[in-house]
Amino acid sequence: MANSNKKPSPDEGTPELLPAPLAYLNPDFLNSPDGRLLRILSEYSEPLSRFRREKIQDTVVFFGSARFASLPDAQNALTILEKPGSARPASPQAQPGSNEPDALQAALKRAHASVAMARYYEEARRLAHMLTEWTLTLPGKRRRFVVTSGGGPGIMEAANRGAREAGGKTIGLNIRLPFEQYPNQYITPELNFEFHYFFMRKYWFAYLAKALVVFPGGFGTLDELFEIMTLAQTHKLAKKILVIIYGKEYWNSVLNLEALVDHGTISPEDVNGFTMVDTPEEAFEVLKEGLTKYHLQQQPSRPAAEEGPEIAKTLP
Repeated sequence: MANSNKKPSPDEGTPELLPAPLAYLNPDFLNSPDGRLLRILSEYSEPLSRFRREKIQDTVVFFGSARFASLPDAQNALTILEKPGSARPASPQAQPGSNEPDALQAALKRAHASVAMARYYEEARRLAHMLTEWTLTLPGKRRRFVVTSGGGPGIMEAANRGAREAGGKTIGLNIRLPFEQYPNQYITPELNFEFHYFFMRKYWFAYLAKALVVFPGGFGTLDELFEIMTLAQTHKLAKKILVIIYGKEYWNSVLNLEALVDHGTISPEDVNGFTMVDTPEEAFEVLKEGLTKYHLQQQPSRPAAEEGPEIAKTLP
């Protein structure tokens, strides 16, 4: 009896039907609106698997401007402007500003400001180094309070750089943008992440962090600061999260939280949800004391086999 399941051959006049792609290997489906759920789940599950593999328990997140340069880079840019005929002048394309006097003065002003703000890059680098040196002395199988940034330049680079120079692992949670933000070179390669969804990136910032260090920055920095403070204010995270705001002069000129209290839009105690500091040493002492008090002492026992990240529980 003939086999009814036999595929017709091309010789019989019917072209052979090729196998359909597996759904999870079908790029047309995965990149379609119907595949969105899988993409979202992937940005939860794939980082989780890597955090488990690298034995990351929790993090300390650094936020701040992407525009700050290291002090040598800022000084070099200023020198190029002030002495364009120096022994090693930059190419015309690399010269900030143009030949018009107003444009040159504006470029000089920006370059001087860059040198002044470079202190924050160097101080973030120093603080991340101090913190990582301390965390490497902590006992346990999992890595504690790993320095984490948004993965890009500026303060993000400085934090990853300081941790890397101290010999520790360091995390970069990058975001894919129309104008690409490339990961900085100091992120531990195994902990270099790139997200499509802002909210999944924010999830990994918030739910692993035991502390947040906020350096001077713009809209993005303010967004992250107020999001964490809102989660703390509304008790959505079942943990104590330290919030350190770095740079009193800058933040006192930018933030006026007392005005919110005066207008009745926040409670007086809400302004006590963070600590302002001005030096890496001061910030480190606040971090060390708070992390020890809230997250190293009197910890509940955990199963020995559990080596994954300590994701904060959400309160009902």
